Amino acid sequence: MIKIEHLSTSYSTINGPVHVINDVDFEIYDNEIFGIAGESGCGKTTLLKALYDIVEFPLVVDSGKLVLSGEKDGKGFSYETGSIRKTWWNNISYVPQAAQSVLNPIVPLKKQFLDSIPKADKKKETKEQILKRIADYLKELNLSPDLLNAYPFQLSGGMRQRVIIALATFMSPKVVLADEPTTALDVVVQRGILMMLMRLQKQLRNTMVIVSHDMGVHYQVTDRMGIMYSGSMVELGKTEDIFERPIHPYTEMLVGALPRVGDKSQKTGIPGRPPALTNPPEGCRFAPRCPKATKECKKTVPLFRQVEPGRYTACHLIP
Repeated sequence: MIKIEHLSTSYSTINGPVHVINDVDFEIYDNEIFGIAGESGCGKTTLLKALYDIVEFPLVVDSGKLVLSGEKDGKGFSYETGSIRKTWWNNISYVPQAAQSVLNPIVPLKKQFLDSIPKADKKKETKEQILKRIADYLKELNLSPDLLNAYPFQLSGGMRQRVIIALATFMSPKVVLADEPTTALDVVVQRGILMMLMRLQKQLRNTMVIVSHDMGVHYQVTDRMGIMYSGSMVELGKTEDIFERPIHPYTEMLVGALPRVGDKSQKTGIPGRPPALTNPPEGCRFAPRCPKATKECKKTVPLFRQVEPGRYTACHLIP
């Protein structure tokens, strides 16, 4: 469904380019929930922006490309970096970070739903027919059709998040990108949002890409996941495999820091902090924090490679 081919991006600054995504190369399959995890500042949101083709100053694609391809309604489609925005809402949609604040507070939700529908689709039906379809879709998501006459400021944070997800999925896109969809919500509302995303994916049989720093979110909903560190992908594989048998030392430490039911052992965080993207260290960027680092780790950048079927990592310590 999505092919990321040796993608590198940077942000233009007065002190020169700051490289944020470094030679990322992997695939996201059709009909799966794919998770992207990592600490704040590792490049998760920038990668999602590149996937959605929101490449605007100061963000620049230095090399590589993305290819979105598949089939919808019996017709094949293929778009590359620079043209993906032509199929926004139709084949790919985006739930941005802090999505609760992206709705226009002074415009009723009814109009915001209508504005999200491509002009070509509006010509096929009357306004009343489209509104009827929207109301029916809201019912399927256990949302009241009365919401269409409401304004965003009249809704709770969790309800606004549900409406944003409904907006992003109404046109049955083949890919839905969700950036931190449960941030700033209490745990009960978080669970409701996650269950909603899982139901939608099964119903639409599409691909969902969920970005979150919360490993618990990935454990609950994703089929496969990638772990990012300082702009690079350091591990990728099936979610259950990553949690049961992490390969990269960074992933191992992330999983080891998670609390478990019945486990009373003291948990420790990862020492140190991620390197500044303006002045990254030589060799493996995790080496300064890695308890297993060798001299080679501190001098040579490890290749991101397949180490067993379906498992990829970038680590000198893995044969």
